[in-house]
Amino acid sequence: MKTKFLAGVITMFTEEHRPGTPDREKKAMKRQLRNRVFGLAAGTVAFGAISACGGSGGGGLDIADGGIRGTGSSVGPVSGFGSVFVNGVEFSTDRTVVGDDGINQESRLVVGMILRVDGEWRETGLGDADTVEYDDTLRGRVQILTPWDVVSKTATVQILGQTVRIDSQTVVKGTLVENLADDDFVRMSGWRLPNGEFRASYLGLRTPSNSDDFDSMNEVELEGIVSGLTGTDFMIGSQLVNYSGATPDGLSLVDLADGDAVEVEGLLSGNTLMAQEIRPDDSRRYLQGTDEDIEFVGPVSAAFSQSTGTLTVNGITVRVTDDTEFDGLSGPDDLVQRLLIQVEGEFESDGSVTAEEIELREADSELDGGPAEEIDLSAGQFRVGGVLVQVTPLTIITDDDDESRLSLSDLALPRELEIEGFERSGSDGSVYLEALKIEREDDSPDGGFELTGRISEMVNDRIQVLGVDLFINPNTEFDTPRSELQGLVDSGQRPEVEVEYEFIGTRYVIDEIELEEDDDD
Repeated sequence: MKTKFLAGVITMFTEEHRPGTPDREKKAMKRQLRNRVFGLAAGTVAFGAISACGGSGGGGLDIADGGIRGTGSSVGPVSGFGSVFVNGVEFSTDRTVVGDDGINQESRLVVGMILRVDGEWRETGLGDADTVEYDDTLRGRVQILTPWDVVSKTATVQILGQTVRIDSQTVVKGTLVENLADDDFVRMSGWRLPNGEFRASYLGLRTPSNSDDFDSMNEVELEGIVSGLTGTDFMIGSQLVNYSGATPDGLSLVDLADGDAVEVEGLLSGNTLMAQEIRPDDSRRYLQGTDEDIEFVGPVSAAFSQSTGTLTVNGITVRVTDDTEFDGLSGPDDLVQRLLIQVEGEFESDGSVTAEEIELREADSELDGGPAEEIDLSAGQFRVGGVLVQVTPLTIITDDDDESRLSLSDLALPRELEIEGFERSGSDGSVYLEALKIEREDDSPDGGFELTGRISEMVNDRIQVLGVDLFINPNTEFDTPRSELQGLVDSGQRPEVEVEYEFIGTRYVIDEIELEEDDDD
């Protein structure tokens, strides 16, 4: 038996709340647990729990038994508050945060920051945290390498010489991402990529309103690989570090050597970082604690190997077995470098993790437009441009305001929204977009919509994408001949397209449709 949970009061869900009758298989039931969420009010959440019992005979509902699903560590980005949501679990906390980067209270956390939570979590989606830890990955002044590109939705910056990649899933606070400028002072929480660069989960600009959350602007933090060690100096990338006055934490300075992955905090003196503390890098947050269960998010650093049955994520060897379940992935061969995934499993004696489930955390669909309509707080659903959007405990709802903590109810304002997530299907064939991130813009809706997704039907003048019927008219522009697009669909493919459209009269009409590159990836 798997359980569901929802915000506010215990409610009996009827079929009208659902984007299709839920499957009774284990994987689908876990998704249904997530999909029955989110009446957030005043920044707090009170959850009731309902269990869904499977079986071919139907789906009776009863009060959940709250069985323990895991005891150990959960490491991943914060997706919400009340108390703290990490990896789809709402953890009750004592509101304190372990760390020395100015973030010592839950009230100072921001969505997108990567936390380590030690405690236990239950089948209801609720958990109890013994400790909550946060540590910046990088902190310092930023240099823009490539500014924000509105098409690829990426930017590249450097912090203390370390390259950081920003993408559409990065939560940027304190400014609009396109307004980031050289010498802005930021903190970054993210993951190291196989080439030594970083992927940002969170990037926060120091502003007058959040300056208390930062130490001195001269106090910086750097992570990377030691090289050129001579006396009490070494390099991390292009940054010179002097550690003559440093306090070690979790390592021996005597044994420090080239190739070690370390984190350094200290003060800049000219072009030299005078280290005050040196400790192992962020991979330490994935080490086994007192218990064997772990859930964590990270990019694949070494792709799945058929010969060993393993892959590497965040420095952890992950073992795939015949019992490993996949969500959003067809199987282990999909586990390629840089792909962002969530792993749930158990530590083995050698420090590896045997995966019970591996879940995709990369979006495959996007939707821009507004306003949100038909908001259903109890079901955690709304519509934009005809697309049904499902909010789950993994969904990050954000804007560029560094002080705001948004919830589903805040989307009632007439604002443009940028949404990305997964295309999902109910057993009745209905389609919805399970949101990973929803960003509320300052702009009012202009009446137009834009989506990226795969065509499921193309019949006469009607094209269906993300469950919405979109209609071709004489003014519709095709970047690829219409006949070629029709041929792809008729051959059984589901080509990925970007569609600009608007609501005219009684239906959605396509202004422009573009075939996306690498649509088989």
